[in-house]
Amino acid sequence: MIGDDQVTRSLSFNSRTRDQVAVLIHEAVDRAKQHPRSEFYFAITLPEADKLIGFARLGLSGVQAAKLGYAIHAAQWGNGYATDAIRTLLDFGFHHLDLHRVSAAIGPENAASIAIAKRLGFRYEGCIRDHVYTNNAWRDSLLYSILAGEWHDQASPD
Repeated sequence: MIGDDQVTRSLSFNSRTRDQVAVLIHEAVDRAKQHPRSEFYFAITLPEADKLIGFARLGLSGVQAAKLGYAIHAAQWGNGYATDAIRTLLDFGFHHLDLHRVSAAIGPENAASIAIAKRLGFRYEGCIRDHVYTNNAWRDSLLYSILAGEWHDQASPD
């Protein structure tokens, strides 16, 4: 999926070759063995098969803070897999990692990711101008975040 220009158009990096992806996976596995860990990757698979269709990531940054990232194979867009994976990752981050804040930097044209962020209770914080250089151009990012108390309030019954 990160070799697909359709998918990476909305990410903060260009498409990668199979060999580059193999190196990235190897490096992520090595980082997962470090103590303390600096990131947590979750594999996203189809419910009926053990087939990888995406990933979700929390990159730890600052004190009790993390940056959210994720990608879903284009053929699986619109099926709710990203929403479900992010919800699971946020539960993990707030309940097991004791995070206070999770942020997401989303490309302005990525209406689906903006909708997911809003649906899950993220709040818009502002625009980061020329935030990433990808696909031969600078791109702004819209910054969204959610705090632990907001997540817990959202998950609590009324």
